Amino acid sequence: MKQPGNEQSFKDPVCKMEISRLTAIDECIYRDKTYYFCSGSCREQFEAEPEKYIAHHRQHGMK
Repeated sequence: MKQPGNEQSFKDPVCKMEISRLTAIDECIYRDKTYYFCSGSCREQFEAEPEKYIAHHRQHGMK
Protein backbone atom coordinates (compact mmCIF):
# COMPACT_ATOMS: atom_id res chain seq x y z
CA MET A 1 0.00 0.00 0.00
CA LYS A 2 1.34 3.42 -0.95
CA GLN A 3 1.68 6.15 1.60
CA PRO A 4 -0.09 9.43 0.69
CA GLY A 5 3.29 11.20 0.56
CA ASN A 6 4.41 8.84 -2.21
CA GLU A 7 1.27 9.28 -4.31
CA GLN A 8 1.97 10.50 -7.85
CA SER A 9 0.77 14.04 -8.48
CA PHE A 10 -1.10 15.27 -11.53
CA LYS A 11 -1.93 18.74 -12.76
CA ASP A 12 -5.60 19.60 -13.29
CA PRO A 13 -5.55 20.49 -17.02
CA VAL A 14 -8.03 23.34 -16.52
CA CYS A 15 -6.87 25.25 -13.43
CA LYS A 16 -3.35 23.72 -13.21
CA MET A 17 -3.79 22.78 -9.52
CA GLU A 18 -1.50 19.94 -8.33
CA ILE A 19 -3.60 16.99 -7.18
CA SER A 20 -3.29 13.23 -6.73
CA ARG A 21 -5.72 10.41 -7.36
CA LEU A 22 -6.51 10.57 -3.63
CA THR A 23 -7.29 14.29 -3.61
CA ALA A 24 -8.96 14.51 -7.05
CA ILE A 25 -12.68 15.24 -6.91
CA ASP A 26 -13.36 13.99 -10.43
CA GLU A 27 -11.71 12.29 -13.39
CA CYS A 28 -12.28 11.83 -17.10
CA ILE A 29 -10.81 9.51 -19.73
CA TYR A 30 -10.06 11.20 -23.03
CA ARG A 31 -8.17 9.50 -25.85
CA ASP A 32 -7.20 6.60 -23.54
CA LYS A 33 -5.64 8.91 -20.95
CA THR A 34 -7.09 9.64 -17.51
CA TYR A 35 -7.23 13.27 -16.45
CA TYR A 36 -7.82 14.23 -12.81
CA PHE A 37 -9.68 17.33 -11.65
CA CYS A 38 -9.94 19.38 -8.46
CA SER A 39 -13.68 19.95 -9.05
CA GLY A 40 -16.64 18.92 -11.15
CA SER A 41 -16.59 22.38 -12.68
CA CYS A 42 -13.07 21.87 -14.05
CA ARG A 43 -14.09 18.46 -15.45
CA GLU A 44 -17.12 20.02 -17.17
CA GLN A 45 -14.97 22.75 -18.75
CA PHE A 46 -12.51 20.11 -19.96
CA GLU A 47 -15.23 17.90 -21.44
CA ALA A 48 -16.71 20.87 -23.31
CA GLU A 49 -13.39 21.70 -25.03
CA PRO A 50 -10.74 19.04 -24.27
CA GLU A 51 -8.37 20.13 -27.04
CA LYS A 52 -8.20 23.61 -25.50
CA TYR A 53 -6.63 22.14 -22.34
CA ILE A 54 -4.33 19.47 -23.74
CA ALA A 55 -0.78 20.61 -24.38
CA HIS A 56 0.23 19.86 -27.96
CA HIS A 57 3.87 19.44 -28.88
CA ARG A 58 4.90 21.60 -31.78
CA GLN A 59 6.57 19.77 -34.63
CA HIS A 60 9.68 21.15 -36.30
CA GLY A 61 8.81 23.62 -39.04
CA MET A 62 5.24 24.21 -37.81
CA LYS A 63 4.08 27.48 -36.27
